[in-house]
Amino acid sequence: MILERTEPIREKIRHFWKEKHITKILLLSLLVFILFTMLFFAFMASQANVQSLKDGLQQATVIYDKNGEVASNIVTNRTDGVSVEELPKHVKNAVIAIEDERFYEHNGFDVKGISRAFFKNLFAGRITGGGSTITQQLTKNALLSREKTYKRKIEELFLAIEIEKHYEKDEILQMYLNQVYFGSGAWGIDQASKKYFDKKIENTTTSEAALLAGLLQAPSALDPYKNIEGAIKRRNTVLGKMKELKMISDSEYKESIKEKVHLQDGGGSFIKRDYPYYVDAVLDEAINKYGLTQEEILTRGYRIYTEMDQNIQSSLEKVYKRDSLFPRGRGNEIVQSGAVLLDPETGGVLGLVGGRGDHVFRGFNRATHLKAQPGSTMKPLAVYTPALEEGYDVTSMLVDEKKSYGDYSPENLSKTYQGEVPMYKAVENSLNAPTIWLLNEVGLEKGMNSLKKFGVPLENEDNYLGIGLGGMHKGISPLQLAEAYSTFPNGGKRKDGHLITKIVGPTGNVIAEHNSKTTKVTSKKVANEITAMLLNVVETGTGKGTKINGVEIAGKTGTTQLPYNDINGTKDQWFAGYTPNLVGAVWIGYDKTDRDHYLTGSSSNQIVPLFRAIMEDSLQFIEPAEFEVVSVNARLSGKKDKGTITKKEIKEKVEKVGEKVEKVGKKVEKTLKEEKEKWEIVVDEAKEDWKELGEMAKDKINEIFGN
Repeated sequence: MILERTEPIREKIRHFWKEKHITKILLLSLLVFILFTMLFFAFMASQANVQSLKDGLQQATVIYDKNGEVASNIVTNRTDGVSVEELPKHVKNAVIAIEDERFYEHNGFDVKGISRAFFKNLFAGRITGGGSTITQQLTKNALLSREKTYKRKIEELFLAIEIEKHYEKDEILQMYLNQVYFGSGAWGIDQASKKYFDKKIENTTTSEAALLAGLLQAPSALDPYKNIEGAIKRRNTVLGKMKELKMISDSEYKESIKEKVHLQDGGGSFIKRDYPYYVDAVLDEAINKYGLTQEEILTRGYRIYTEMDQNIQSSLEKVYKRDSLFPRGRGNEIVQSGAVLLDPETGGVLGLVGGRGDHVFRGFNRATHLKAQPGSTMKPLAVYTPALEEGYDVTSMLVDEKKSYGDYSPENLSKTYQGEVPMYKAVENSLNAPTIWLLNEVGLEKGMNSLKKFGVPLENEDNYLGIGLGGMHKGISPLQLAEAYSTFPNGGKRKDGHLITKIVGPTGNVIAEHNSKTTKVTSKKVANEITAMLLNVVETGTGKGTKINGVEIAGKTGTTQLPYNDINGTKDQWFAGYTPNLVGAVWIGYDKTDRDHYLTGSSSNQIVPLFRAIMEDSLQFIEPAEFEVVSVNARLSGKKDKGTITKKEIKEKVEKVGEKVEKVGKKVEKTLKEEKEKWEIVVDEAKEDWKELGEMAKDKINEIFGN
């Protein structure tokens, strides 16, 4: 019975499918989809300015400042390159044989290669690569991202066709060989020849050319300095392919196979740039935030626009050349340092320096890579901001006693206690005991949540009261600290700290752009109250050495203690400070602190004068500005915050306004009385006019209707 019922249903479906031509419709829809997809990618490819590709690849990557002026060129000697006419035939043949044997026959893509790679990827269940021609590889290396997706492969194909329309085969081969990476820091085949054989490319043998061509498959894995067996094995594969394609004879093949490889490092590529620490930080951001690779940045001729202020960056670098501003090192180690200056309104990094002494390309940058405990610079972020939000006031009295909280017993640096102390004095003199008492009262959870809003990176181990004094498991960098402190002059809002605003590719396409992110950390009122207390720090507190005549600076010192109880010194020293439109954070210390390497002086004698020198040299390039508030000192001495008025002044102003209103009222009343008789006459005359007009209308109506 069931079979008898299902048969008619199947027959109806089959009949409907056939009658409505469903198969044809589906096939047509698929073809239309494929057609529109191809048209879309063809259109996108046509929009790329591939005519400028050759010039773009020969140019250095350029770093621009915030005004669009050239700040630095990242110059490598691969930008000169080598012309295709200089390449011996065996060099070109070696590359073509192993990378794209039908290079001179196809129009940018090889159907056989693509089909072979497609089925290989299909069976693998993922994109494994393969099938790309030299033109496609040039497209991928010069114009596209490194992601392995079918979308990227389709883009690669259509762009390769566009490139083939505008360039001769030899020009394409030249562009490819001059920008491709050969390992060991060598970009371009001529630099690779110098790196591995210390000779120009035109002087290489067939065996050496085959070895270089073989490196293109995996330049790092086959680096002959690290894996000579792998490099030789791949060389032999290239030579075998050259023999198969009759590019070399049997005798040449045998001779090249027997030839011993003699490595000799001739230096290869070099990298030169101005403002090295800032530029290195730009490269880090381009790689870590925008997904570019170092190879792409150094070979594609990008234009990278940044927030750098060249005047501020130059002045910061000059300060770091003044050894007298830094503590004297011990043994062969110098005291290191990192500093960041940024615009609180935008979060843009105006200048940074990541160290002293010799600098290594993309080496350790203490302005951005450092992770050190921030000491008391954490107090306004973790304790005093949430306390003010909970209703405490700058004059609220805090308990200043030596207390224990479980196993944790914070002490004041002076080992003295006053019993009670107003909040602003605890901040001004950087007292530890009242700070931790307050955090305990407000609640550790509120302190941790506050730090998260300030953008401070936290670990699970940081969840204890010691976080109020900067006791962090890993720590913070000057850039992260400066970004956190930018909240205060920016009305309680934090903009994400950044260097790059835009990255433009070699054909003029914008490949990355900064999207500003704003985080509401606290209220403007609370931010201003923190500023009022931090102004005290500079006027009469631990940071008074940073005071500059005619300039309003708010700030906070921070130190971390040595892990050795028998040694008097500090591990790290910090200062975070700001004017209304410039925020700075500075750290000094040793890269590795031990019993022989630590800071012996106080923060007031070391980090404070350094920060003052930085601000003095930088503020001349910043528009003068004033805070909306005055220090707590000034407020308590009778001065009021700018833009605010006292209750007494409000009462006086209200009384004055009342008097004015009363005078105006009496004047209006007098005028109305004087004009009363005139208005009464006007009203009477108007009544008579209306009465006369009514009579005339009545007569007219009677006349019309004959009544």
